[in-house]
Amino acid sequence: MKKVGFIGAFEKTDLIIYLAKVLTEAKKRVLVIDTTILQKARYIVPSISPTKIYVTDYEGIDVAVGFEDFESVSRYLGNIENDYDIMLIDIDSAEVLDLFGLASSDKLYFITAFDNFSLRKGIEIINNFTQKVKMTKILFERDISEENDEYLNLLSLTSPVEWENEKIYFPYDQGDLSAIIENQRVSKIKFRNLSEQFRDSLGILAQEIFPEIKSGEIRKIIRSL
Repeated sequence: MKKVGFIGAFEKTDLIIYLAKVLTEAKKRVLVIDTTILQKARYIVPSISPTKIYVTDYEGIDVAVGFEDFESVSRYLGNIENDYDIMLIDIDSAEVLDLFGLASSDKLYFITAFDNFSLRKGIEIINNFTQKVKMTKILFERDISEENDEYLNLLSLTSPVEWENEKIYFPYDQGDLSAIIENQRVSKIKFRNLSEQFRDSLGILAQEIFPEIKSGEIRKIIRSL
């Protein structure tokens, strides 16, 4: 089972859910775990009877909310290692890295936009890591800017993070935001009104995590959603 962490203060719950949908359509068994303080998944993922901790199904994706560490998820679900192909873990604190054993995960992503809160709070999180980790940047910005990336590198100089060479860019696009909000209202995961760049970046992300899935298959899945 793969473990993939998504770290940062920028809003990333929807991105993780959309990625999970692509992977489930590729016949992967996916568990999304929201470990964040605000637990946004509690409000955007439909659940019949939410309690303090629970796991609910959302269009073939299992979504776990309220769990403090990997052991508590394992106790709740049982044979987690054999039941899932991948866990996608939403993180906004340094402590969770240790509680979910993510320092040795298959992949770690740092997600940010370049507004002051997202960037500086995200840097605060990774500065508190207790061990060195490799991370890949997922950057939300309207226009790709090397200056922004260099600024991020400067802010993170003293953090225990080694940046991977590749970066994934998503558009900071109001059209995508409107489509996501509408999907939340109808409790559906639909790709039809998302921008081509957003969908392409999702495809890149999915194939990076599961390189054995052919890029043509991923594109076909995204076009069908």
